[in-house]
Amino acid sequence: MKAMILAAGKGTRVRPITYNIPKPMIPILQKPVMEFLVELLRQHGLNQIMVNVSHLAAEIENYFRDGQRFGVEIAYSFEGKIVNGELQGKALGSAGGMRRIQDFSPFFDDTFVVLCGDALIDLDLTAAIEWHRQKGAIATVVMKTVDPSEVSSYGVVVTDESGRIQAFQEKPAIDAALSNNINTGIYIFEPEVLDYIPSGQEFDIGSQLFPRLVEMGAPFYGIAMDFQWIDIGKVPDYWQAIRSVLLGEVQNVAIPGREVKPGVFVGLNVAVNWDKVDIQGPVYIGGMTQIDDGAKIIGPTMIGPNCHICGGAAVENSVIFEYSRLGSEVRLVDKLVFGRYCVDKTGATIDVRAAALDWLITDARQDLSSSDPTANGHLIPQELLQAI
Repeated sequence: MKAMILAAGKGTRVRPITYNIPKPMIPILQKPVMEFLVELLRQHGLNQIMVNVSHLAAEIENYFRDGQRFGVEIAYSFEGKIVNGELQGKALGSAGGMRRIQDFSPFFDDTFVVLCGDALIDLDLTAAIEWHRQKGAIATVVMKTVDPSEVSSYGVVVTDESGRIQAFQEKPAIDAALSNNINTGIYIFEPEVLDYIPSGQEFDIGSQLFPRLVEMGAPFYGIAMDFQWIDIGKVPDYWQAIRSVLLGEVQNVAIPGREVKPGVFVGLNVAVNWDKVDIQGPVYIGGMTQIDDGAKIIGPTMIGPNCHICGGAAVENSVIFEYSRLGSEVRLVDKLVFGRYCVDKTGATIDVRAAALDWLITDARQDLSSSDPTANGHLIPQELLQAI
């Protein structure tokens, strides 16, 4: 069977991570989120996968290639053009990307599944496809039922008693919501749905295709299913996803590495004297990372590979990406460190370079012998230290 993964978006709500990592490649303990989706599709017999790409397309294509090592076949539809010798992405929208593939050559010739490339899911796709076919649907939205207090954060789907979709509400107020079933970005389609999508223009599934299906009275259904769905739509969502994995709350996502003490997992060749650090799990430490004596790490925390945590530094409930060096004065609680950026769990971001703190949080490969202000007796601005 065939499927499509939507991977062309810029992921603006997950910046700064998506400045140089496309959203589907965001790692969940060193494994791209899209890889989990490919594995799920393969498990349910969906082994021919189209991926539309645009923003940082090469990062996705170079990792997954033709899919052989993942036990599937993968091909890519690039949305954009070359300007002055450089690739420039120009996404066509989720529905426009589907139509472009079909116009190129009729790939979608039977029931197919479309997934957004930015969520961890544990879904019985086989059961969902069977329900879709029993209904004789042209399109089915896989929904998830949430607490009524959460509906204002999602797109709400309104159905009748048979499951036929009547309307959509985008992030309605709690007292205005007509349902507490939400759109998870998981869709099952018949090829005929493509007749409702115009060629050669930007067109969106949720805001344009779906209202058109409702207006035309097409056999359009929604099914609420009980499954795990962790959307990585914003930086706080990603931070929470890593935290959930470390706490063992995410099914089918194991903590990699070797457990060296209860709740503490490490990659290869981590340099640490366990008797001279305070590390309390759950914690993951990537390979070739150095933890100096006197450092303190409190879980749930992820320290990426090739990092350097200096003695005296304290990290709690945080996510530290690869090649990060945390100086001895750093006190991080509920933070995400990605390159030159430090982000709190609400999404507020500090550019440590612009704040002249790039000696305190910096690239582990950088020579700091001539750039550390403390080396010359300079005082550290306390208000800046408190901010991180």
